[in-house]
Amino acid sequence: MTEYVTTALGDRVAYDRYGDGGPGLIFVAGAGPFRAIDPVTTATAELAAEQGLATIVYDRLGRGDSEATGRIGLDREFAALRALMDLLGGEAALCGHSSGCSISLAAAANGLPVTALALWEAPIAPVGTVAEWIGEVERRMDAGDFDGALTHYMKDMPPEWLEQAKQDPMYEMLAAQVVSYRADGESLVWADSGPQAELFANVRVPTEFLLGEKTFDEMHAAAAAVLATIPGSVKKELPGADHTWDVAPMAAELARFIRGAGS
Repeated sequence: MTEYVTTALGDRVAYDRYGDGGPGLIFVAGAGPFRAIDPVTTATAELAAEQGLATIVYDRLGRGDSEATGRIGLDREFAALRALMDLLGGEAALCGHSSGCSISLAAAANGLPVTALALWEAPIAPVGTVAEWIGEVERRMDAGDFDGALTHYMKDMPPEWLEQAKQDPMYEMLAAQVVSYRADGESLVWADSGPQAELFANVRVPTEFLLGEKTFDEMHAAAAAVLATIPGSVKKELPGADHTWDVAPMAAELARFIRGAGS
């Protein structure tokens, strides 16, 4: 059942919680997903809770039941994470998905009480052109061209992903929610703004870079960048394809990793 928490900045965040005890884990979605259209994350959270974790799946600000207006930047996303962490005893591990990984890394680097990081296919290999790409997304977003903003955000993704999205009866609503991608963009620009050894210098928690067994070459390059800059970080491949994971093995790995990080 949906619950709500209000952040220190006044935003109302919708979430589901699973499990009563054990180490806390919050799932941080990337660009696009929210609970109503993401059964994989919910099923993973439920199963991980059965294996000893206290898990939270929430709607990012500006999506689903977490209604928000105005400029939805990283500051508001950090406040949302902090409010959710408070529900789990004041700290939690983060499981980021795609650009949710760069948000999670930025949260840890900026001093939020993150206990561990599980990063599923983080698109953060240094390329040096992220700011230009995101700048154009934001220009279109600010002009009210939500279709154009979403199209540009997805320009380097497999073209069938956008084609399928545009065939969805919910596409107009999904495109309007591109305003919530600003925080994704800010975190990706941050992760590309300098030497990652410096950017991630304050990230000193157990970290796993997780990949699907069928993934893109760029994800292996991103994994190498993380492993080179976060001491003790490890890379693992799990069953998964098309940028997502299989529920049972992912839940088992998260339960094993987070419980181990807590001990």
